[in-house]
Amino acid sequence: MTQTLSLAQARRIALAAQGFMDRAHEVPTMRTLQRTIERTGVLQVDSVNVLQRAHFMPLYSRMGPYDTDLLRRASTGRRERRLVEYWAHVQALMPVELWPVMQHRMAAYRAQRGKWGTSAEHDRLEASLLAEIRERGASTSRQLDDGLPRTKDHWGWNWSQTRRVLDAMYSAGQVAIAGRNSQFEILYDLPERVIPTRILDLPTPSRAEADLELIRRAARSHGVGTARDLADYYRMGVADTRLGLAQLLEAGEVEQVAVEGWRQPAYLITGARLPRRVTARALLSPFDPLVWERARTEALFDFHYRIEIYTPAEKRIHGYYVLPFLLGDRIVARVDLKADRRRGVLVVKGAYAESSAPPETPPELGAELERLAGWLGLGAIEVEPRGDLSSALALPR
Repeated sequence: MTQTLSLAQARRIALAAQGFMDRAHEVPTMRTLQRTIERTGVLQVDSVNVLQRAHFMPLYSRMGPYDTDLLRRASTGRRERRLVEYWAHVQALMPVELWPVMQHRMAAYRAQRGKWGTSAEHDRLEASLLAEIRERGASTSRQLDDGLPRTKDHWGWNWSQTRRVLDAMYSAGQVAIAGRNSQFEILYDLPERVIPTRILDLPTPSRAEADLELIRRAARSHGVGTARDLADYYRMGVADTRLGLAQLLEAGEVEQVAVEGWRQPAYLITGARLPRRVTARALLSPFDPLVWERARTEALFDFHYRIEIYTPAEKRIHGYYVLPFLLGDRIVARVDLKADRRRGVLVVKGAYAESSAPPETPPELGAELERLAGWLGLGAIEVEPRGDLSSALALPR
């Protein structure tokens, strides 16, 4: 008989799987970070920096205030590298041990000449870039572009063409991302100078084995989810995901369950933690794995969420960079935030309560804003009069 989970149970399982039930450390360490990455699986990378870079925020939401140098150390160097940037969900930091698993994805990108496609005429540019990277080491596209011939007798590619070819080379595994500079520009290098030898020496799994490993990891990070949920985590096909789930079902690694209100069957990872109560309090980045798949967010939390960065200002409903506020096992509010670094102020440009928000939402949100401001090194909080929660946020700063 198929087990049925209530929606509240599914939420608590998902939150535990994502690390919101892990014991807080007074001072987060590399071990804390490693534990958190094991929960989230990947950290989406995005260039928007109105508050904090996207890949730093999920760690903060689960670990609390931490030294961001931990993430820098984990994602740079070679021998001790734990994370490497690749197209795993979208652009994301993934555990470095997934490099062999992604070889089939890299081969597919080689065949189609990158994610967006390049033409055969770029082959000479590709060869030139590889030669220059081999000689000079980790470099940005701007640095490499500066080294290209500019005479009429040569190709005359501009920066965007250089960047496009580098992106195709990175997608195909011909180069790897060594890190980013202070301007957030990608530093490209040869894989053998980025990926630890112990990882490069691992055998490449078969396509079926690689798919199975990604589905297994997605199931662990979800706790419970539909086939479509699991497919989205590492951007796989739903049909391939269903094939992998059949194997995991047969092996006893997952169990098919029904979730209250969900039309599609769900898959519960064997041994999933089902806490009786969740006491989380966290602001979530728009790119947090808990909420990045908007249909799942709505199904789990009854929370309709859209990022409005690319919406014209006059058409935005809640704001430019809006973070959901998780309290307990519910998303109870959302806030539009901006770090005014010049003035040292965390600006709350709008604050909105959900219909299910409990009475303690304003003080709990205020406390979380205080904590966030402290982590970001901002000495004051400024609340603009926009949204039904703004007047209730009595902040001591």
